[in-house]
Amino acid sequence: MTIRPGIELANHTDVGCQRPENEDYYGYAEPESEQDFQRKGRLAIVADGMGGHAGGQVASGIAVETVRDTYLNHPGDDPREALSAAFDAAHAAILEQAREHPELEGMGTTCTAAVLRDGQLYYGQVGDSRLYLMRGFSIQQLTNDHSVVAQMVRDGLITPEQAATHPDRNVLTAALGMESALSGDFPEAVPLHPNDTLLICSDGLHGLVGNEEMLAVTTGSPPREACQELVRIAKDRGGFDNITVQILRIL
Repeated sequence: MTIRPGIELANHTDVGCQRPENEDYYGYAEPESEQDFQRKGRLAIVADGMGGHAGGQVASGIAVETVRDTYLNHPGDDPREALSAAFDAAHAAILEQAREHPELEGMGTTCTAAVLRDGQLYYGQVGDSRLYLMRGFSIQQLTNDHSVVAQMVRDGLITPEQAATHPDRNVLTAALGMESALSGDFPEAVPLHPNDTLLICSDGLHGLVGNEEMLAVTTGSPPREACQELVRIAKDRGGFDNITVQILRIL
């Protein structure tokens, strides 16, 4: 696949130090034709599967591939509408796969997808993988985690510091493949500036590496080196989960 000029892209995934299999999955795609590229832009996705190593791997793979294919082939020109349809399709595909294969019952996955088109960032989110925007010397978490502890923080019941070590910090309230109705986030577009950097990651990274550390590593190195260094830091701190990161720098 050819990556058109305008960004610098890197990605890296690692099983970590304790899991036997890697249940994370990531993808990047651009339409082949220039006309479709003008309509759809660039798409980057990270998914973190759950439900045992077999189910988690299957769910995250279905999510990334279905979101990619559905988004790129959606007839509309509104990226938010196309992302929402893509998440719905992935949710349905995971549920159907679980119905056809009872051994996969209960599988699901987070999914964070970012679209870059015409100087704008569009994104969709389910679960607790994250999308960050780095601009200058600041970092902003754009996505909201769909988790028990994140909701407790938003409700003012605990502090972010308490959430970091809370025993329920990995309990999700929404995911692709959950039998309950899908509730995803598809916010308004965010304008992008030259030299902005986007970072998408699973909780295997953000659970062990703080925001300011991410900012320092990502802005201090080329994207490929930054991906490798962030994964190394997470593994040095125990690597309790699979670790996946994608970095996109606007040129």
